Amino acid sequence: MKTSPSTLRRLLVAALLGVLGGGAVAQDRDQLERRVQSVGTLINASSAARQIESSGVASARERRDNARLIHREAAEALRGGDLANTARLLDQAAREMMDGARLASPEQVTGEKSRRDFDARLASARALLAAQQRITLEKSAGREAQEAARSIERQIGEAQALAAQSRLDEARPVLDRAYLTARVSIEAMRRGDTLVRSLNFATRQEEYAYEIDRNDTHRMLIDVVLADRKGAAGAMPAGMQSFTEKAAALRGQAEALAGQGDHAGAIRLLEDSTRELVRAIRAGGLYIPG
Repeated sequence: MKTSPSTLRRLLVAALLGVLGGGAVAQDRDQLERRVQSVGTLINASSAARQIESSGVASARERRDNARLIHREAAEALRGGDLANTARLLDQAAREMMDGARLASPEQVTGEKSRRDFDARLASARALLAAQQRITLEKSAGREAQEAARSIERQIGEAQALAAQSRLDEARPVLDRAYLTARVSIEAMRRGDTLVRSLNFATRQEEYAYEIDRNDTHRMLIDVVLADRKGAAGAMPAGMQSFTEKAAALRGQAEALAGQGDHAGAIRLLEDSTRELVRAIRAGGLYIPG
C-alpha cells in the first residue's frame, strides 16, 4: 500500500530533524549507532523505500541508490570514530531519500504514466492516420475521406500543442477523438469493398463480432467528441438524442436476435444502429464518413 503524502512527509522530515535519532549537532556514539540503524531502515525497508521501488521512476531509484552509498559512508565514518562526519552523512542520506520519495509520489507517478499513455496513443493515432491516407489513395476515395484526413491531422496537432503545455487532461480527449475518427474513416472505406469484406469472415458469428466492434467504436467516438457539448444539466443535445436512442434500440434488438442464433438478422440491425450513430456524431458537429 502506498504511503500517503502527509505521512511520508512526516516520516522524512522526522529523519532530517533527528527525531529518528538525532540531527547534525554533536551526538554521542550510541545516538549515532541508533541513527545509522534507523536511517538504514528508512532507505531499505520503509514504506517510502517500497514506494520508490514500485513506482518505476528511474530518477527516484537513483536518489535511493545515492542514499544507500552515503549511508555506507556514514557507517564507515562511525566505525572510524569520526562522529561529526557520521552525523553529516546521515543527514545527507535522509535528504536523498526525501528527494527520491518526492519523485516517486503518487502525483508524480500518475503524471509520468499519463505522459507515457499519451505518447502511446499519439503513436497509434499517427499510424492510423497514415493508414487512412494510404487507403484513401488506393481506393481513390473522394472528398469525405480527404476531409476526414485533414480533420484528424488538426486534432493530432491540437492534442500535441496542449500536451506541450503540460495540459494532458485536455490533450487526451482530443487525441482520442483523432484516433477514433481515423478508425471510423478506415472502416468506412474498407466496407465499400464488398469482396474484401466477404473474405474476411468465415462465419456469420465472426461478421457479427466485427459489427459489434464497429458499433462500439462509434459509441466511444460519441462519448469522446460530444462530452463537452452537453448542456449544463448534462443532457445530450436534442439534435443528437433521437439518433442515439434509436441506435441503442436497434442494438438491443440485434443482440436479442444474436442470442436466438439469427446472426444474419442481427448484423443488419447493427448496421442500421451504426448508421444512426453516424448521424448523431454529425449532428453534434463532427463530420465523419459513414
